[in-house]
Formats: sequence, structure tokens, C-alpha cells
Amino acid sequence: MNNQTKRILLISSSKIYGSGFLDHAEAEIRSFLGDRKRVLYVPYALSDHDKLAATAQQRFEQMGYALTSVHTASDPVQAVNETGAIFVGGGNTFRLLKALYDRELLDSIRERVASGMPYMGASAGSNVAGPTIRTTNDMPIVEPPSFDALGLVSFQINPHYLDADPNSTHMGETREERLMQFLEENETPVIGLREGAMLRIENGKTALRGSSGARIFRRGQPPEEVAPSTRIDLI
Repeated sequence: MNNQTKRILLISSSKIYGSGFLDHAEAEIRSFLGDRKRVLYVPYALSDHDKLAATAQQRFEQMGYALTSVHTASDPVQAVNETGAIFVGGGNTFRLLKALYDRELLDSIRERVASGMPYMGASAGSNVAGPTIRTTNDMPIVEPPSFDALGLVSFQINPHYLDADPNSTHMGETREERLMQFLEENETPVIGLREGAMLRIENGKTALRGSSGARIFRRGQPPEEVAPSTRIDLI
């Protein structure tokens, strides 16, 4: 896939504490989409597609965009091929990826993104942009044919990244420990996106945007803290 033509916005979460659906990301979404006014929504990560689509449609109309949901299309592949941009929403990553396999949408999304179609993902929608979904926080409530995902970026995503509370008495693994365990078995770097953080990928460059930072995990190295408005050379 041509890195120079890809335009990708990966949002850690569709909401942050104290604000509504996509409120914290509105300015970035407007800047990212520009004059592309038609957006196709992918609601497969949760079960109530109609409810999710209605929420997304109302929010995008407030921003001046016409949004339709792929679940209402008679031909989902054709809907992907004809849209100006795509937004893949959050929920359960395993359910989302299985639906993309079942509806044979992975290749069509990859091809459109390779040709320059803007891709936006939030939470699970950001997870599936990576090579695999092996760094999701979700339970495997369904079993997709493979953990292999869209591969729009070369690194793994961990949305909703949560720092350990030093005062907690919880004895289970921290998020950092789980991601370090992933790297014991895999080479692919992981970006832990805190809520409020976003990755914007354009012209072969990846930049961290939003109000909170991120942590980069690489095999054999200590985690690296990244502040907002920083360029990340992992694409």
C-alpha cells in the first residue's frame, strides 16, 4: 500500500469524560475530511446497528456531513467503493472484524484507502486498522476467521490505553504488562492511545493529535512516552 496516498485518522475513543459523542474530535475530523461530504459508517462492532447509525448520522450532520450506514446497503462492497470517506465505529473488536470478513469488506476498504479515501476509526475501528487485533482490550465474544486485520498501518493499536494506578490494590496485569507480553511473542510495535488521543496519518507521516499523550511499546525496549503534536516514525 502506498504510504504517501493513505489518509487515516485513528481515534482512541468516541467519547472522553465530560463530553459527548465525538465532541473532542470534531475539529480534527473537520480538518481531516475537508470538502469530502459523504461518509459511510460501519456499525458492526455493536449489535444495535440502527441505534448506532442514528447517533452517528445526527452527529455528522451537525458537522455538515451526509452519513449513511453500510448495514443498510444492499451491496456493502459497492457502498464502500462509492463513498467519499469511511468511519468505522467502536464496540467489540472481534465482532467487528468477523463482520468485515463475513461481508468481504476487508479488501475493498484496503483498496479504497490505498487510492486516497479517508479512513476514520474510533476504538475498535482503530484496532482493525493495524496488522492484527491482537492488542485489543476486548473479549473474544465471537471468533473471526483470522486475527489479521486491515493492515493500513504497520503498527498495532491499543485504544483506551490506561496507566497503572500506583495506589491500586488490583493484582492483575496492568495494560503495560499485557502489551509487553505481546512483544514477548511478536515484533510489531504497539501504540497505546490514551482516551483523548488520535493518530493522523497523511503524506507518509504519522502525528499524535488530541489532548492526551500515548506510549510506544517496542520489543526489547522500555516504553516511550509521546506528547501530543509529536511526529511518530512508525508508519
